[in-house]
Amino acid sequence: MLAALLPVVAAAGEEKPLWEVGVGVAALSFPAYRGSENQHNFLMPMPYFVYHGEFLKADRYGIRGSLFDSDRVDLTLSFSASPPTSSSDAPVRAGMPDLEPTVEFGPQMDITFWRSENRARFVKLRMPLRAALTVEGSPRNVGWIFAPDLNMDIGDLPGLPGWNLGLVAGPVWATKRQHDFFYTVTPEYATATRPTYAAKGGYSGAKFLVALSKRFKKTWVGFFARYDTLSGATFEDSPLTTTKSLVAAGVGISWVLDESKTRVWVDD
Repeated sequence: MLAALLPVVAAAGEEKPLWEVGVGVAALSFPAYRGSENQHNFLMPMPYFVYHGEFLKADRYGIRGSLFDSDRVDLTLSFSASPPTSSSDAPVRAGMPDLEPTVEFGPQMDITFWRSENRARFVKLRMPLRAALTVEGSPRNVGWIFAPDLNMDIGDLPGLPGWNLGLVAGPVWATKRQHDFFYTVTPEYATATRPTYAAKGGYSGAKFLVALSKRFKKTWVGFFARYDTLSGATFEDSPLTTTKSLVAAGVGISWVLDESKTRVWVDD
């Protein structure tokens, strides 16, 4: 979610600082986990970090390492993470273990279907495949996630110079181990209102996201909204799934404090 509040490259094919750093603040609202009716609302500091390295890159698409880059196909290493969730924050999980924070990493292939001449607007298919690991105590594998999506970016919106729009939509699939982590109820945690449930792998619903941002001279502002539907998901009948539609949103503002004197050519 925070990745959606990172800066978008408004125009490509120009020299930019190798790195930029800053600080900001973000207001976020999101569910305790996908399928939870309990919403978290946070006001939190938000780091601003952009890096245009030859291999390592950090921008609105997250932190990734470039393995292969052609005019139409990119192969990268992508990373993601999820925060911890206390069972006290989701009454339906009362008495169950807290959800540990996880990190996700794996390969991602991007196929560009169309790109404007200045590369500020494009349509591409992104196909990330990530393994999820817990990060508290002894790390353990909690499954794989495949979340392909169609991504359209429109830089310099007509009538709104400097504003950039990002649209993302796509399905999500995950393995049984990933669904177990969130939706399985083992016998020792079953109650009269929370029966035993064994999650299966497969379809995990779909996501739709819109992000809007603008970079001023030394200030950046951004907004995103995301809608998920879990209709048809293999775990929709889990007693831990209390809603089949969920909304997340956030707004942020950052101030750029410093930038590299080294300039690099950025064309995507």
